[in-house]
Amino acid sequence: MWDRPEALSTISSLLFGVFALGLLYIGILVTVHSPLFPVREVVITGSISRVTPTQIDNVVHRELRGTFFTINLDASRLAFEKLPWVRKVQVRRQWPDRLEVTLEEHAVLARWRQDGLVNTHGEIFTAASDDPLPVFSGPPELAGDMATNYAAFDRALAPLGRRVQDIRVSERRAWTVQLEDGMTLELGRERVVERLSKFADAYVTSVGLMKEPPRMVDLRYPNGFAVRLKTVNKGA
Repeated sequence: MWDRPEALSTISSLLFGVFALGLLYIGILVTVHSPLFPVREVVITGSISRVTPTQIDNVVHRELRGTFFTINLDASRLAFEKLPWVRKVQVRRQWPDRLEVTLEEHAVLARWRQDGLVNTHGEIFTAASDDPLPVFSGPPELAGDMATNYAAFDRALAPLGRRVQDIRVSERRAWTVQLEDGMTLELGRERVVERLSKFADAYVTSVGLMKEPPRMVDLRYPNGFAVRLKTVNKGA
């Protein structure tokens, strides 16, 4: 082999290629870890009203580590997602020294029991809020259905000038809705939106004519409903 010039030329080319690749790898490694490429600016985008500048500043200075090339984008995203009111985060690099962080906040819809909140996607989260909100309670896996049905209930009751104050779903999946004036609607386990909508349509010519508003309305009947007054029971 050593007396074959073409073989020696091939081997020399291969060795040179390996050497060049090694130098390239070392150069890239040095560049990536070089302090000459710091993250000089963190830009926050998104519609933000609940997350405070102090909270953001704490994450930037305490949680973000590395140069422009070595900073862990997933770890950075998780650090921001730990903030109260933050629902979703996107983090990306912008050459040469910028990190862009896009925050999406929870849009609160209701309280969840006594210690949580529900957003408009039906997701349960924890944060502090003094907003006057309806209260949801029931199996956590039904929070999404409760958010969806709340919107439908609200639309059905809007022409009557009434709003939902409380939604409760039992372990047996029976729905109970309480309005802001204290009236309770028993909807049962099936066709709950349909039942409430029919009640709203019939309200003006039935319950709306009563001198005393009922304390409870049972909408589980197939062709009507029953009302319970504060003093006596009365079928309707």
